[in-house]
Amino acid sequence: MARRVFFSFHYQRDIWRVNQIRSIPNITGCAAAGFQDASLWEEAKKKGDDEIKKLIDKGLENTSVTVVCIGEKTAGRKFINYEIEQSIKRGNGIVGIQIFHLKDKDGATDSAGETPYKLTANNYKVYKYIDHETLSTRIEEAANNAGK
Repeated sequence: MARRVFFSFHYQRDIWRVNQIRSIPNITGCAAAGFQDASLWEEAKKKGDDEIKKLIDKGLENTSVTVVCIGEKTAGRKFINYEIEQSIKRGNGIVGIQIFHLKDKDGATDSAGETPYKLTANNYKVYKYIDHETLSTRIEEAANNAGK
């Protein structure tokens, strides 16, 4: 059975990097804030913060692990703390994965960004992305630590 994972990340800056790591065997990944289509995000932004939170909550449904993909600007995202808080509330396993060193669509890498406060404050582990196999292991560890 495939594990459903919520990927939290800075959509505009890191979608290219995240797309390189999301296609892991036995992992069913949800897009940023749970939606597969960027137009849904844009529509929700027009309606306000409550609509964005509803999208995040819907994206977290039926997931057992949240992977916070950490790029240069992830810690400063408006909804990063909400995504982590909601993941904690639902009992998801949580792991931080640094992705700043992966190339974007133009072949550029980023500088290392700060780890989001809610990860460090709650002692969640953070690792640098190495490969799909290692990420899959980290996801399973996070799930086991959460009893999932």
